[in-house]
Amino acid sequence: LQNYITVLSRPDFLQTLKNTVTYVVYSMIIGFPLPFILALIMNELVHFRKLTRVLVYFPGVMPAMATSLLWVFIYNPAAGGLMNMILGKVGIAPYQWLQDSRFTILWIVISMTWNGCGGTALYYFAAMQGINRELYEAALIDGAGFWKRVRIVTLPYMYGMLILFGVKQIIGVFNVMEQVLQMTGGGPNNASVTLGLLNYRYAFENGGKNAQYALALGVMMFIGL
Repeated sequence: LQNYITVLSRPDFLQTLKNTVTYVVYSMIIGFPLPFILALIMNELVHFRKLTRVLVYFPGVMPAMATSLLWVFIYNPAAGGLMNMILGKVGIAPYQWLQDSRFTILWIVISMTWNGCGGTALYYFAAMQGINRELYEAALIDGAGFWKRVRIVTLPYMYGMLILFGVKQIIGVFNVMEQVLQMTGGGPNNASVTLGLLNYRYAFENGGKNAQYALALGVMMFIGL
């Protein structure tokens, strides 16, 4: 029990918990609707469907660590970083991207979404292909536009899958560690540390002297989910 008390009483725990919740919130705002929107677009396309599916899924082929390294270069704070080069084209000064503690988590979530949304989009697309086309035709006859067809036909059919993938995403983001370790190491000033990364530090840094805290934190994370 003392291990749990020690973990909870450490000054970095509450900040790390807050950061992790922020990751989840940003992910649900950005990463949850995007695959569904991509699936809707693919479902409505008449031409280039196969090419679109390949392009959507392509980022998911890359390992998470490789994707994180790629985005480190994209977010490079120097003038030669990709994002800063784009800003320079419109006359905006270079920005410190991952060094800006206010939005570090947001930039990391965007990179995670780019890497992970393609696979989920294909699942949604496959489910949409299973919807009876007569339902859409009946809605069209009744004068329903695109968004009304989505609301009265697609969403009711997809509701169970959306809930399942929403819960799956919350669990996955709650345990995020590799991307943060690669991109910021938890910085700046621990502004992007997650419970997963804190658990990693307890387990493997300092020669594993704090492994008991890693075990206690792991149990708490399991119970919390």
